[in-house]
Order: sequence, then structure tokens, then C-alpha cells
Amino acid sequence: MKVFESFVDGDFLGYFARFANYAQTGLGAMSVFSGKNLVCARGERTVFTGLDFTLKAGGALVLIGHNGSGKSSLLRLMSGLLRPAAGSLSWGGEETGDDPEAHGGRLHYVGHHDAVKPVLSVSENVSFWASLRNGGADANEATKTALDAFGIGHLCDVPGRFLSAGQKRRVNLARILAAPAPLWLLDEPTTALDKQTIASLETTIARHRENGGMVVISTHSDMELSAFQVLDLADYSVRQTGLEQAS
Repeated sequence: MKVFESFVDGDFLGYFARFANYAQTGLGAMSVFSGKNLVCARGERTVFTGLDFTLKAGGALVLIGHNGSGKSSLLRLMSGLLRPAAGSLSWGGEETGDDPEAHGGRLHYVGHHDAVKPVLSVSENVSFWASLRNGGADANEATKTALDAFGIGHLCDVPGRFLSAGQKRRVNLARILAAPAPLWLLDEPTTALDKQTIASLETTIARHRENGGMVVISTHSDMELSAFQVLDLADYSVRQTGLEQAS
């Protein structure tokens, strides 16, 4: 697929060079991300139970299920923003809860709400994240490359409060390029995006996986992904397992 060729064939590859180097460090070392017998409870309601998954380097896991089945909740569990009511999450055989800071440093979570500060410019919003895992000129270069890759380089000086919903989504996605991390957790990433930007995101995900990165995606839209796993949250609902539902 020929999308944003100048970045796929040029500066855009700089991200993946940085990611390849990052992946050789202890923090970014490619490993296996897995969950065992996970139970998620929200208030008095058990959302899902007995859920298992395994994701290896280069893998993609697509979450499906009806609204309320727990797709977003599972992504938040994976990110460490929620704690499972039971079960465990592990990275390379070590439970992620034992060192939540290290786990947070190896992932990007893109949720429903775009984390764009209204008083900061587009460039400042993305460079904040880039500076966490890059430094100095590297962070500035990474920010520029990421913005251009998602077609918003011309908006670099525009404050976040003036952006459309689609532009805010692209800013939020740009940070996954600007700050390398092996695990991407994407909740409905195509929301408010046009076809060209969706194609760019698909290319970005493919390149990430080619370099050993992992991605977990919740989506109601068809995306062009190769060799992916599907996890249907309905298979782990309380009703389907025959357990008593919360009143």
C-alpha cells in the first residue's frame, strides 16, 4: 500500500531505527505479553471472567464484542490503569503489577478521549511524550517526523483547543511514533479519521510489527492487518459462562 511514501521510504523509517535500538534495551526487550484467568469487575458488575491471551513480538490482537462487553476495560487492564479483580498479567514471565512503572514505560495507550492539552500547541503536545523517551534534538526530530507521518505537520504551532476531532485523534496517534514503545494499546483508533489517515495508521502498525512491536486494537471498523488474532469478549461474559450475574 503506497501511503505517505516520502515517510515510509525516508524520515518515517527513523522511528523504526530508534525503536530497533530501544528494543535491545532491558526496558524495551521483545518478550511475551500474556494474561491468565483475568476477571474484570466494574462496581457491582462482573464484566468478564476467565479471560486468557498471549501476544508475542510482532503480534496483533483484535478485540471484538458488543458494547459493554469489556473491550475498553481489557485495554485499561493491560495498560495498568485498572487492576484485575482476579488473574494476572505478565511480561516475559514477570507480573506487570510487580513493577508498574516499568510496564508503563513499555507501552502506549490511546483511549477514547484524546489526551491533547488545549493550551499547548500540536508540536508541544507531542514533544512532551517524545522527550520522555528521547532527548534534545532527537525529541524534536521525532516530533516533526511523527506529525508529518500523520499529515499534521502544518498544524505544529496551532493550540490544541482549535483542533477538530479528527485532528486531535491524529495528534494522539502521533505520540506513538514520537516516543518508541514495544506495546501499543489502541481503543477505537480510527474514530474521526478519514480514509487516507486510516491507511497511514495501518502502514504504521505494519511497520511497528515488522520490527517486533505488539499491538492490541479494539475496533468496530475493518482494518487491513496481517496475521492477527481475534479475541471475542462475548466468550468471557458472565452470562455465557453460566455464573450468577450481579444484581
